[in-house]
Amino acid sequence: MACPGQVNAGDPDAAALERLTAFLRSNAAVRNKVEISRVYALARTLSGAVQVGDDCAAVPDGDGHLLFAAEGLLASFVADDPWFAGYSAVMVNLSDVAAMGGRPLAIVDVLWSSAPENADAIWQGMAAASCAYGVPIVGGHTTITAPGTPACLAAAVLGRADGPLITSFKARPGDDLLMAVDLRGGYRGDNPFWNASVGAPPERLRADLALLPLLAAQLDRVSGKDISNGGIVGTLAMLLECSRAGALIHLDHLPRPAGVALERWLVSFPSFGYLLAVAPADTARVCERFAERGIACAPVGCLTEEPVLTLAQGEARATFLERTFPASAG
Repeated sequence: MACPGQVNAGDPDAAALERLTAFLRSNAAVRNKVEISRVYALARTLSGAVQVGDDCAAVPDGDGHLLFAAEGLLASFVADDPWFAGYSAVMVNLSDVAAMGGRPLAIVDVLWSSAPENADAIWQGMAAASCAYGVPIVGGHTTITAPGTPACLAAAVLGRADGPLITSFKARPGDDLLMAVDLRGGYRGDNPFWNASVGAPPERLRADLALLPLLAAQLDRVSGKDISNGGIVGTLAMLLECSRAGALIHLDHLPRPAGVALERWLVSFPSFGYLLAVAPADTARVCERFAERGIACAPVGCLTEEPVLTLAQGEARATFLERTFPASAG
Protein backbone atom coordinates (compact mmCIF):
# COMPACT_ATOMS: atom_id res chain seq x y z
CA MET A 1 0.00 0.00 0.00
CA ALA A 2 1.43 3.36 -1.00
CA CYS A 3 1.72 6.00 1.73
CA PRO A 4 0.32 9.32 0.49
CA GLY A 5 1.62 12.52 1.97
CA GLN A 6 -0.26 15.15 3.95
CA VAL A 7 -3.22 16.80 2.27
CA ASN A 8 -5.05 20.05 2.85
CA ALA A 9 -6.30 20.07 6.45
CA GLY A 10 -9.38 21.97 5.31
CA ASP A 11 -10.92 19.05 3.41
CA PRO A 12 -14.47 17.94 4.33
CA ASP A 13 -13.32 14.95 6.44
CA ALA A 14 -10.96 16.94 8.67
CA ALA A 15 -13.46 17.96 11.38
CA ALA A 16 -14.74 14.41 11.81
CA LEU A 17 -11.21 13.05 12.05
CA GLU A 18 -10.21 15.66 14.61
CA ARG A 19 -13.18 14.66 16.78
CA LEU A 20 -12.21 11.00 16.48
CA THR A 21 -8.58 11.78 17.32
CA ALA A 22 -9.66 13.73 20.41
CA PHE A 23 -11.84 10.81 21.49
CA LEU A 24 -8.92 8.38 21.19
CA ARG A 25 -6.60 10.67 23.14
CA SER A 26 -9.15 10.90 25.95
CA ASN A 27 -9.70 7.14 26.19
CA ALA A 28 -7.96 5.75 29.27
CA ALA A 29 -7.16 2.36 27.74
CA VAL A 30 -5.57 3.97 24.67
CA ARG A 31 -3.57 6.40 26.83
CA ASN A 32 -2.25 3.53 28.94
CA LYS A 33 -0.86 1.81 25.85
CA VAL A 34 0.63 5.01 24.46
CA GLU A 35 2.42 5.67 27.76
CA ILE A 36 3.63 2.10 28.26
CA SER A 37 7.16 3.10 27.26
CA ARG A 38 7.63 4.27 30.86
CA VAL A 39 7.06 0.70 32.03
CA TYR A 40 9.39 -0.64 29.33
CA ALA A 41 12.18 1.66 30.55
CA LEU A 42 12.01 0.22 34.07
CA ALA A 43 11.61 -3.40 33.00
CA ARG A 44 14.51 -3.29 30.55
CA THR A 45 16.95 -2.72 33.39
CA LEU A 46 15.98 -6.14 34.77
CA SER A 47 15.36 -8.24 31.67
CA GLY A 48 18.87 -9.26 30.72
CA ALA A 49 19.05 -10.48 27.12
CA VAL A 50 15.26 -10.76 26.74
CA GLN A 51 13.69 -7.86 24.81
CA VAL A 52 10.86 -6.12 26.68
CA GLY A 53 7.88 -4.94 24.68
CA ASP A 54 6.73 -8.10 22.93
CA ASP A 55 3.50 -9.92 23.71
CA CYS A 56 5.56 -12.62 25.47
CA ALA A 57 8.96 -12.94 26.99
CA ALA A 58 10.96 -14.92 24.43
CA VAL A 59 13.66 -16.91 26.22
CA PRO A 60 16.23 -18.61 23.96
CA ASP A 61 16.03 -22.39 24.36
CA GLY A 62 18.04 -24.65 22.10
CA ASP A 63 17.09 -23.99 18.49
CA GLY A 64 13.93 -22.10 19.46
CA HIS A 65 12.40 -20.00 22.21
CA LEU A 66 10.29 -20.60 25.27
CA LEU A 67 7.47 -18.07 25.36
CA PHE A 68 6.08 -16.84 28.66
CA ALA A 69 2.97 -14.65 28.81
CA ALA A 70 0.94 -13.36 31.74
CA GLU A 71 -2.25 -11.33 32.11
CA GLY A 72 -4.03 -9.80 35.08
CA LEU A 73 -7.77 -9.19 34.81
CA LEU A 74 -9.41 -5.97 35.97
CA ALA A 75 -11.22 -6.51 39.28
CA SER A 76 -14.33 -4.83 37.85
CA PHE A 77 -14.34 -7.29 34.92
CA VAL A 78 -14.03 -10.28 37.26
CA ALA A 79 -16.88 -8.98 39.43
CA ASP A 80 -19.21 -8.14 36.53
CA ASP A 81 -18.70 -11.24 34.37
CA PRO A 82 -16.75 -13.89 36.31
CA TRP A 83 -17.28 -16.72 33.80
CA PHE A 84 -16.04 -14.68 30.85
CA ALA A 85 -13.21 -13.25 32.94
CA GLY A 86 -12.02 -16.81 33.56
CA TYR A 87 -12.40 -17.65 29.88
CA SER A 88 -10.57 -14.48 28.87
CA ALA A 89 -7.68 -15.09 31.27
CA VAL A 90 -6.85 -18.16 29.19
CA MET A 91 -7.85 -16.83 25.76
CA VAL A 92 -5.79 -13.62 25.83
CA ASN A 93 -2.64 -15.43 26.94
CA LEU A 94 -2.99 -17.96 24.15
CA SER A 95 -3.37 -15.08 21.70
CA ASP A 96 -0.15 -13.55 23.02
CA VAL A 97 1.74 -16.77 22.36
CA ALA A 98 0.33 -17.01 18.84
CA ALA A 99 1.21 -13.34 18.26
CA MET A 100 4.86 -14.28 18.73
CA GLY A 101 4.67 -17.15 16.25
CA GLY A 102 4.46 -19.80 18.96
CA ARG A 103 2.25 -22.60 20.19
CA PRO A 104 0.92 -22.74 23.77
CA LEU A 105 1.89 -25.62 26.05
CA ALA A 106 0.31 -25.08 29.47
CA ILE A 107 -1.55 -22.61 31.68
CA VAL A 108 -1.28 -21.65 35.36
CA ASP A 109 -3.58 -19.30 37.26
CA VAL A 110 -3.47 -17.04 40.32
CA LEU A 111 -6.85 -16.66 42.00
CA TRP A 112 -7.91 -14.76 45.12
CA SER A 113 -11.49 -15.13 46.40
CA SER A 114 -13.33 -14.88 49.70
CA ALA A 115 -14.57 -18.49 49.49
CA PRO A 116 -13.97 -21.40 47.11
CA GLU A 117 -17.59 -21.39 45.95
CA ASN A 118 -17.31 -17.71 45.02
CA ALA A 119 -14.77 -18.68 42.38
CA ASP A 120 -16.86 -21.42 40.74
CA ALA A 121 -17.89 -19.32 37.73
CA ILE A 122 -14.30 -18.15 37.20
CA TRP A 123 -13.05 -21.73 37.25
CA GLN A 124 -15.79 -22.83 34.86
CA GLY A 125 -14.78 -20.11 32.42
CA MET A 126 -11.09 -21.05 32.58
CA ALA A 127 -11.98 -24.73 32.11
CA ALA A 128 -14.17 -23.94 29.09
CA ALA A 129 -11.33 -22.04 27.38
CA SER A 130 -8.78 -24.71 28.29
CA CYS A 131 -10.97 -27.37 26.67
CA ALA A 132 -11.85 -25.26 23.63
CA TYR A 133 -8.22 -24.47 22.80
CA GLY A 134 -6.80 -27.81 23.94
CA VAL A 135 -4.26 -26.34 26.37
CA PRO A 136 -4.19 -27.81 29.91
CA ILE A 137 -4.32 -25.88 33.18
CA VAL A 138 -1.45 -27.47 35.09
CA GLY A 139 -1.43 -25.57 38.38
CA GLY A 140 -1.24 -22.15 39.94
CA HIS A 141 -1.98 -20.47 43.24
CA THR A 142 -5.23 -19.97 45.14
CA THR A 143 -5.72 -17.71 48.16
CA ILE A 144 -8.83 -17.46 50.34
CA THR A 145 -9.28 -13.85 51.43
CA ALA A 146 -11.44 -12.07 54.00
CA PRO A 147 -15.23 -12.15 53.50
CA GLY A 148 -16.40 -9.46 51.14
CA THR A 149 -13.04 -9.08 49.40
CA PRO A 150 -13.42 -8.84 45.62
CA ALA A 151 -12.06 -11.76 43.59
CA CYS A 152 -8.80 -11.19 41.70
CA LEU A 153 -7.52 -13.26 38.81
CA ALA A 154 -4.37 -13.58 36.75
CA ALA A 155 -3.05 -16.32 34.50
CA ALA A 156 0.14 -17.19 32.67
CA VAL A 157 0.88 -19.43 29.70
CA LEU A 158 4.06 -21.19 28.66
CA GLY A 159 4.57 -21.69 24.95
CA ARG A 160 7.26 -22.50 22.45
CA ALA A 161 8.37 -21.20 19.08
CA ASP A 162 10.54 -23.60 17.11
CA GLY A 163 10.84 -21.28 14.13
CA PRO A 164 11.25 -17.55 13.55
CA LEU A 165 9.55 -15.20 15.98
CA ILE A 166 6.96 -12.60 15.17
CA THR A 167 8.17 -9.74 17.32
CA SER A 168 7.39 -6.07 17.89
CA PHE A 169 10.96 -5.11 16.91
CA LYS A 170 11.11 -6.04 13.21
CA ALA A 171 8.77 -3.50 11.58
CA ARG A 172 10.55 -1.34 9.00
CA PRO A 173 9.66 1.83 7.07
CA GLY A 174 7.96 0.82 3.84
CA ASP A 175 6.28 -2.25 5.33
CA ASP A 176 2.58 -2.67 4.75
CA LEU A 177 0.47 -2.61 7.90
CA LEU A 178 -2.16 -5.36 7.90
CA MET A 179 -5.08 -5.97 10.22
CA ALA A 180 -6.37 -9.52 10.63
CA VAL A 181 -9.51 -10.03 12.71
CA ASP A 182 -12.24 -12.63 13.14
CA LEU A 183 -15.51 -10.80 12.52
CA ARG A 184 -17.67 -13.88 13.23
CA GLY A 185 -18.78 -12.74 16.65
CA GLY A 186 -20.47 -10.04 18.66
CA TYR A 187 -20.02 -7.77 21.65
CA ARG A 188 -20.49 -9.17 25.12
CA GLY A 189 -22.87 -6.62 26.62
CA ASP A 190 -21.61 -3.06 26.77
CA ASN A 191 -17.99 -4.07 27.27
CA PRO A 192 -15.42 -3.40 24.51
CA PHE A 193 -14.82 -7.14 23.98
CA TRP A 194 -15.52 -8.45 20.48
CA ASN A 195 -16.10 -12.12 21.20
CA ALA A 196 -15.50 -14.48 18.28
CA SER A 197 -14.36 -17.32 20.53
CA VAL A 198 -17.08 -18.51 22.92
CA GLY A 199 -19.22 -21.05 21.09
CA ALA A 200 -16.93 -21.34 18.06
CA PRO A 201 -15.87 -24.86 17.02
CA PRO A 202 -12.77 -25.85 19.03
CA GLU A 203 -10.99 -27.22 15.97
CA ARG A 204 -11.43 -23.85 14.25
CA LEU A 205 -10.10 -21.89 17.24
CA ARG A 206 -7.01 -24.09 17.45
CA ALA A 207 -6.27 -23.98 13.71
CA ASP A 208 -6.76 -20.21 13.61
CA LEU A 209 -4.10 -19.68 16.28
CA ALA A 210 -1.80 -22.16 14.54
CA LEU A 211 -1.81 -19.97 11.42
CA LEU A 212 0.47 -17.38 13.06
CA PRO A 213 3.50 -19.69 13.54
CA LEU A 214 2.95 -21.01 10.00
CA LEU A 215 3.17 -17.47 8.63
CA ALA A 216 6.26 -16.76 10.72
CA ALA A 217 7.98 -19.75 9.15
CA GLN A 218 6.96 -18.82 5.59
CA LEU A 219 7.92 -15.14 5.57
CA ASP A 220 11.41 -13.69 5.58
CA ARG A 221 10.34 -11.13 8.18
CA VAL A 222 7.10 -10.27 9.95
CA SER A 223 6.46 -8.00 12.90
CA GLY A 224 3.25 -7.68 14.85
CA LYS A 225 1.15 -7.64 17.99
CA ASP A 226 -2.25 -8.93 18.99
CA ILE A 227 -4.85 -6.19 19.36
CA SER A 228 -5.37 -5.82 23.09
CA ASN A 229 -7.08 -3.55 25.57
CA GLY A 230 -6.46 -0.10 24.10
CA GLY A 231 -7.69 -1.22 20.72
CA ILE A 232 -6.17 -0.76 17.29
CA VAL A 233 -4.44 2.59 17.78
CA GLY A 234 -3.14 1.77 21.27
CA THR A 235 -1.72 -1.53 20.02
CA LEU A 236 -0.12 0.15 17.01
CA ALA A 237 1.50 2.74 19.28
CA MET A 238 3.19 -0.09 21.22
CA LEU A 239 4.40 -1.73 18.01
CA LEU A 240 5.90 1.53 16.78
CA GLU A 241 7.59 2.15 20.15
CA CYS A 242 9.46 -1.15 19.86
CA SER A 243 10.38 -0.78 16.18
CA ARG A 244 11.20 2.94 16.50
CA ALA A 245 9.09 3.76 13.49
CA GLY A 246 6.02 5.72 12.51
CA ALA A 247 2.91 4.74 10.61
CA LEU A 248 0.03 6.01 8.55
CA ILE A 249 -3.19 4.08 9.23
CA HIS A 250 -6.30 4.47 7.08
CA LEU A 251 -9.28 4.14 9.41
CA ASP A 252 -11.64 3.67 6.45
CA HIS A 253 -9.74 0.53 5.43
CA LEU A 254 -10.06 -1.33 8.75
CA PRO A 255 -11.95 -4.63 8.58
CA ARG A 256 -15.01 -3.92 10.73
CA PRO A 257 -18.23 -5.74 11.65
CA ALA A 258 -21.32 -4.51 9.86
CA GLY A 259 -23.27 -1.99 11.88
CA VAL A 260 -20.49 -1.25 14.38
CA ALA A 261 -19.52 2.41 14.71
CA LEU A 262 -15.90 3.21 13.92
CA GLU A 263 -15.47 4.97 17.27
CA ARG A 264 -16.45 1.84 19.17
CA TRP A 265 -14.45 -0.48 16.94
CA LEU A 266 -11.24 1.48 17.40
CA VAL A 267 -11.21 0.85 21.17
CA SER A 268 -12.44 -2.74 20.98
CA PHE A 269 -10.48 -5.78 22.12
CA PRO A 270 -11.15 -8.66 19.69
CA SER A 271 -10.70 -12.27 20.76
CA PHE A 272 -8.76 -12.84 17.51
CA GLY A 273 -7.17 -9.70 16.14
CA TYR A 274 -3.62 -8.86 15.01
CA LEU A 275 -1.67 -6.00 13.49
CA LEU A 276 1.14 -7.24 11.24
CA ALA A 277 3.91 -5.37 9.43
CA VAL A 278 5.10 -7.23 6.34
CA ALA A 279 7.03 -6.50 3.17
CA PRO A 280 4.64 -5.31 0.42
CA ALA A 281 5.55 -8.33 -1.68
CA ASP A 282 4.07 -10.58 1.04
CA THR A 283 0.81 -8.68 1.60
CA ALA A 284 -1.38 -10.58 -0.85
CA ARG A 285 -0.13 -13.96 0.35
CA VAL A 286 -0.76 -13.14 4.02
CA CYS A 287 -4.26 -11.82 3.31
CA GLU A 288 -5.05 -14.95 1.32
CA ARG A 289 -3.95 -17.25 4.14
CA PHE A 290 -6.28 -15.56 6.61
CA ALA A 291 -9.11 -15.49 4.05
CA GLU A 292 -8.77 -19.26 3.62
CA ARG A 293 -9.76 -19.55 7.28
CA GLY A 294 -12.66 -17.11 7.02
CA ILE A 295 -10.72 -14.36 8.81
CA ALA A 296 -10.81 -10.81 7.50
CA CYS A 297 -7.39 -9.39 6.64
CA ALA A 298 -6.58 -6.20 4.75
CA PRO A 299 -3.78 -3.68 4.27
CA VAL A 300 -4.69 -0.65 6.39
CA GLY A 301 -1.60 1.52 6.17
CA CYS A 302 2.18 1.51 6.09
CA LEU A 303 5.23 2.06 8.26
CA THR A 304 7.13 5.34 7.90
CA GLU A 305 10.63 6.55 8.69
CA GLU A 306 9.41 9.59 10.62
CA PRO A 307 8.31 8.44 14.13
CA VAL A 308 4.80 9.88 13.82
CA LEU A 309 1.53 7.97 14.05
CA THR A 310 -0.84 9.57 11.55
CA LEU A 311 -4.53 8.76 11.28
CA ALA A 312 -6.28 9.04 7.91
CA GLN A 313 -10.00 9.16 7.21
CA GLY A 314 -11.19 9.97 3.73
CA GLU A 315 -8.87 12.71 2.48
CA ALA A 316 -8.07 14.01 5.98
CA ARG A 317 -4.93 13.39 8.02
CA ALA A 318 -4.38 13.97 11.74
CA THR A 319 -1.26 13.46 13.81
CA PHE A 320 -2.11 11.25 16.78
CA LEU A 321 1.36 10.73 18.26
CA GLU A 322 4.90 11.98 17.73
CA ARG A 323 7.95 10.43 19.35
CA THR A 324 11.65 11.15 19.57
CA PHE A 325 13.79 8.07 19.94
CA PRO A 326 17.34 8.26 21.35
CA ALA A 327 20.14 7.34 19.00
CA SER A 328 21.05 3.67 19.08
CA ALA A 329 24.31 2.75 20.75
CA GLY A 330 27.03 1.99 18.25
